Order: sequence, then C-alpha cells, then structure tokens
Amino acid sequence: MDWDSTENKALVQALRALKNDDEARRFLRDLMTENEITEFAKRFKAAEMLSESIPYSTIESVTGLSSTTVARVSKWLNGSEGGYRTVIARMHHHHRTLARED
Repeated sequence: MDWDSTENKALVQALRALKNDDEARRFLRDLMTENEITEFAKRFKAAEMLSESIPYSTIESVTGLSSTTVARVSKWLNGSEGGYRTVIARMHHHHRTLARED
C-alpha cells in the first residue's frame, strides 16, 4: 500500500476533515456504492465481534461474511497496523463515557 501517493494522502485528509455523523454518512455515500458501504459495515461488525472473542461461525451467521473474509478481518484486527483496534477502543471508551453521563 502506497500511503504516500497523492490520491491516498488526499483520501486520508478528506476523512480527517469530517466533523460529524451526518458529514461522514454523506461523504461515504458519495464515495462508495451502497453495496460497498454494506460490505465495509459488515467487516467492521466482524472486527468488533472478533474483539469480543465471538466464534467465527457466529460472526459468519450474523454478518453473512464468508469464512475467508472473517479470517482476513481477524488478521488485520490482530496485525501491526492497529486500525480496527484503535477505532474499536475509542468507540467503546466513548460509549462508556456517554453511559456515565446519563
């Protein structure tokens, strides 16, 4: 992956420029097809479930993803980049913070 390409740098900057859920939804819808959004949402759900040690068979059943895709998500979840782990940790921290404020 060439993160230093002009296009990839621009995409990362575009993601960082988003300020709220509505902007993120509108940008993702302009950027991707509905099927791509659905597929990426399923992959993220799989990553969350894997981080909770839910069995592959359950994840496949819930998400409709293939065992190959679940294995790939697991590889990335546990890999050195840490993208899934970072986002999942931040989301869980945010949810815990909101729950305490209620």
